[in-house]
Amino acid sequence: MPFVAKAWKDLQDPEDGVVRFEHDHYLKMWALTEPKIEADFLLLDEAQDTNPVLERVFAAQRGHAQLVMVGDSAQAIYGWRGARDMMTGFDAVHLTLTRSFRFGPLLAEQANRWLAFTDAPIRLTGSDTIPTKVGLVTSPGAVLCRTNIGAVTEVMRLLEAGRGVALTRGGQTLIALALAARDLKDGRRTSHPELVLFASWGELQEYAEYDPAGRDLQPFVELVDTHGPEAIIAAVDALTDEDKAEVTVSTAHKAKGREWLGVRIADDFPPPPDSDQLDDSGCPIPEPVSETDARLAYVAVTRARHQLDLGGLAWIENQPAPAGGA
Repeated sequence: MPFVAKAWKDLQDPEDGVVRFEHDHYLKMWALTEPKIEADFLLLDEAQDTNPVLERVFAAQRGHAQLVMVGDSAQAIYGWRGARDMMTGFDAVHLTLTRSFRFGPLLAEQANRWLAFTDAPIRLTGSDTIPTKVGLVTSPGAVLCRTNIGAVTEVMRLLEAGRGVALTRGGQTLIALALAARDLKDGRRTSHPELVLFASWGELQEYAEYDPAGRDLQPFVELVDTHGPEAIIAAVDALTDEDKAEVTVSTAHKAKGREWLGVRIADDFPPPPDSDQLDDSGCPIPEPVSETDARLAYVAVTRARHQLDLGGLAWIENQPAPAGGA
């Protein structure tokens, strides 16, 4: 706690302090002033992923304003950052919208497959007036990835194919990964959160190749070994603004709240591992889909309006439905 107090004191001086000043810091400072928002109505969007600081400010306005929340509990995918579903336990009239105005019945079926693996009580119906196909999409408007490393791989692949590529929220994520790889290859440790545990590039290569937990890193390692970190940095310079791009690459987290006519799911959404149990034909029965993975997949597939290519999530076709979840 003494170090926390010292850091907080440093943050009160954003001009001369040494601790990096982030958005969360001024949000907290504002919240501590117990602000009164002069409004008759307040609407909180994406309420299923509200951070506790904002939740407290919002709830404090109940005495003078009507509070309205909008959200989808099945899209709560930021719990790892401390966010929580504020709609749970909210003292208000609950109104449910289950018919989608974004896509048709076929895509609603895909969404419901993933909802079955969550505790969400609702199921979606699509709009009959919107034609939606589920199958191969050769020219998607967006490619959605599970990880930043998966996004790097997709960007490089699409650029090599001569496509005009945009990356949601710019290329700083790619540059940071490339610089971290360069540090490891040069024999220096890196502070990058996804690679900080490795003392050298060789250690990362060994982990990606031989440890099952390292499979997410394997495409990135192969990419760097084939092209080098500088090629990834150069790829950032080749990125296009979204309004001019042929295809946008995004993580599913960053795609939340957005939509495209055609979406392809990238290959970095792995199926659950096999369990120790066997089915009647002697084949291993896969572990059930975790609720965290199901929520993220649900967000990803519902970004499409007219065309969805399941890609890296096509394994759901062979996944046993959960008992009582249909």
